[in-house]
Amino acid sequence: MAKNSEERREAARVLAGGGDPSRAPPIFRRYGCTGCHQIPGIPGADGQVGGALSGLQQRVYIAGVVNNTGDNLVHWIVSPQDFSPRSAMPRTGISEAEARDVAAYLYTH
Repeated sequence: MAKNSEERREAARVLAGGGDPSRAPPIFRRYGCTGCHQIPGIPGADGQVGGALSGLQQRVYIAGVVNNTGDNLVHWIVSPQDFSPRSAMPRTGISEAEARDVAAYLYTH
């Protein structure tokens, strides 16, 4: 387990396939993630529709349906219905590169 914040950021980058967590905050707002999810460190991200996104790196599953790996998280963010056709999470149009940044952020927090 990474001990300091720089080690956590580097671990998150690796897990997310090179994403940059510093680019994620405006992405969360642009795609409406903040309206449905509680996202640590993002002001106004207090949605109650989707699950809270804190501590994602320690979870075994993503949304309770797929193993928690960086590639699966990125795929889930881009196209959740590929894993769970009845998921309330919509396909937002987020790009894979943006999803990698979001995944890196989530794995950091």
